[in-house]
Amino acid sequence: QVQLVESGGGLVQAGGSLRLSCAASGRTFSSYSMGWFRQAPWKEREFVGVIKWSGESTYYADSVKGRFTISRDNAKNTVTLQMNSLKPEDTAVYYCAASFRLLPGPYGATRYDYWGQGTQVTVSS
Repeated sequence: QVQLVESGGGLVQAGGSLRLSCAASGRTFSSYSMGWFRQAPWKEREFVGVIKWSGESTYYADSVKGRFTISRDNAKNTVTLQMNSLKPEDTAVYYCAASFRLLPGPYGATRYDYWGQGTQVTVSS
C-alpha cells in the first residue's frame, strides 16, 4: 500500500515556475515508478511525465518536454515536478501516481495503482 500527498500548487503568472511535491508513505516507494498527471475542467486526465523507480530515466509528454522536470529522492520518499515557463494551458489539477515497476512511457491512468488527492495549478495570462 502506498499513500500519496501532493503539495505546492498555486497561482502563477504565465512564464513563471512552480514546484510540486509528492510525499509517499510505505517502505516500498523505491519499487514504484512515479507519474504525474493533470486534469483540466471538462477534460480527461492527461499524462504529464513519469520517473522510473530507480530514478535513472524519465519520460515526458510532448506538451511539457523541455519545460517540466521530474526528480525523486528515494531516501525521503518524495517525487518532485519542477514546472518552468508555465502557460495558461497548463492550468489543471495535478496528481501524482505510483505504479509498481512500470517502465517509463506514455501510459494512461489505468496503469497506475495509487493516486494522490491532487493539487490545483492555475496559470494566469
